[in-house]
Amino acid sequence: MRYGLSMPAGIHLALDIEAPISLVWEVVTDLPRYGEWNPFVVRAVSSLAVGDPIAMHVRVLPFFAQPQRETILDLAPQTRVCWGVPGHAGSPIRSRRCQEMHADGDARTRYVSDFALAGWLAPVVMTILGGRLRAGFEAMTNAVKERAELLQRARVDAPPSTFSEP
Repeated sequence: MRYGLSMPAGIHLALDIEAPISLVWEVVTDLPRYGEWNPFVVRAVSSLAVGDPIAMHVRVLPFFAQPQRETILDLAPQTRVCWGVPGHAGSPIRSRRCQEMHADGDARTRYVSDFALAGWLAPVVMTILGGRLRAGFEAMTNAVKERAELLQRARVDAPPSTFSEP
């Protein structure tokens, strides 16, 4: 696993988005709008400053959005944002969830979603919830793409401004 972590359980997803990196970054970091488009993390509140908390409601089960409080671990504007549950080698659970963006020209972005889990409870969590977590991260990854491409089409198709200065 990247980012200097050795975590035994993980979910790695990647896809191309037909939108500039600035727009994908806008979608990923516009936490107040997550409820409008994100089927997995249906609510998120944070300053996104490294070390600050992020309070989320995560829909692991279809009938319930689980409150989840984690910590912002890394932020590189228009490149990467990571949050998770920090800990040490003996911690029962540690996690790291990173979303990375890589520009592929001016109007295309490679989006990468990584989730890593470690600690002595990690195998239990992955056995019980691994399939649901994978489905949730896949749904969110696809929703990032759909949202960014929808916003990109709206911006490209928007009529030019008819406002003129007197």
